[in-house]
Amino acid sequence: MGWVMMSERELNRVEVLAQVDDGRLTVDNVANLLDLTGRQVCRLLKRYRAVGAAAIQHKARGKPPNNQIHKAKRDYALALIKESYADFGTTLAADKG
Repeated sequence: MGWVMMSERELNRVEVLAQVDDGRLTVDNVANLLDLTGRQVCRLLKRYRAVGAAAIQHKARGKPPNNQIHKAKRDYALALIKESYADFGTTLAADKG
């Protein structure tokens, strides 16, 4: 298995789920610790047992956002704004739009 990039929050979840897997903590204790429901903890624990630490990593990491504007459309809109409103910056244009 290769390297897995994780945030501090995800690392904390892995450590706590490992303690549940070893029997040192209960699902209810972990639910309170992680501010989750017992059902969510059971779901995470099931994935953790099947895949390992990589299961806790956010699945959308490294993917472009779903609401991303196409580069050509963005450039066209900025060109229209610069043509009509030379004194507008991109921040002001975003506020007005």
